[in-house]
Amino acid sequence: MPPQINRLVVLTLAIVGAYFAARAVLRPKSFGEYGWYRGDSLRELTALTVTYAGKAACADCHGELVEKMSQSKHRSIACESCHGANGEHAESPAITPKKITPPQFCLRCHQANPARPEKFPQVDKAEHFGEDKCTDCHQPHSPTDAPKK
Repeated sequence: MPPQINRLVVLTLAIVGAYFAARAVLRPKSFGEYGWYRGDSLRELTALTVTYAGKAACADCHGELVEKMSQSKHRSIACESCHGANGEHAESPAITPKKITPPQFCLRCHQANPARPEKFPQVDKAEHFGEDKCTDCHQPHSPTDAPKK
């Protein structure tokens, strides 16, 4: 066999060997326990503490907003669906809660999509408001009220 072929075979075997050695060292032991997933990730996630406070905790201090929302089309949406997990804020009101208002956030539910029911409010971002925020015109706690001026 010519020497250049021998070098190619040796180089290929070295690369393949290095791959399997790195894989044996770097691959987590629980990888593949549940298909293509790392089994330990499930145990790690269940060990995390829950940081959601729940709508009842929000109502303790923000009753007027919870009441307003109970009359709106957003009544079935939890406060933390828009504001994020705020368990820390509920425990200590001195901690400022998260406020999420970029247009992309509202579009998670309201982006025009033919898979959604026709009666569901849908918008085309470019046509409806361009670069503005939804909350510049709409009141998220009561979206059917008159738009902000």
